[in-house]
Amino acid sequence: MGIDIEAGGRKKVKKREVKSKNPYLRLLCQLYKFLARRSESKFNKVISKRLNMSDRNRPPLSLSKLIKNMENKDGKIAVVVGKVTDDKRVYEVPELKVCALGFTETARSRIVKAGGECLTFDSLAMRSPLGKGTVLLRGPVKAREAERHFGRAPGVPNSKTAPYVRSKGRKFEKARGRRKSRGYKA
Repeated sequence: MGIDIEAGGRKKVKKREVKSKNPYLRLLCQLYKFLARRSESKFNKVISKRLNMSDRNRPPLSLSKLIKNMENKDGKIAVVVGKVTDDKRVYEVPELKVCALGFTETARSRIVKAGGECLTFDSLAMRSPLGKGTVLLRGPVKAREAERHFGRAPGVPNSKTAPYVRSKGRKFEKARGRRKSRGYKA
């Protein structure tokens, strides 16, 4: 018997394992890996995948975005694989049921004060093992400052990419090609 080798050598497929040393997160990964394997629910597969993601891919979700996305979804549980943060710009917090990896103290107190509930993923697994009656939400992954610099090179026509500049001022990358008044605007 030979080994079935595809172009590029032997294929090794390795699923991403969580690198965190947090025992709570590791146990959650185990739990949802089991649920994903033993149930036909796509919800559990998605949660399992997101729990194994890096911190960068588990961005926090603000209370305002949470409220906006949960409008007209009474009785449903919002599920965020990440942290829920407070937003001072919101004055009235409606009654929400939220399951997340973590909450800031103020966000938790405001949700509970409004008559809502803050759940953990293990309690969600008991309450809704197949993800029925839940709304899966995500924080803004591309909101990092570094993302502004990715894409087509700055200066190329139709590029909206920000250049790496040591200062932001009139003298720094604001001359030809940047303004109509200085020759041309690319």
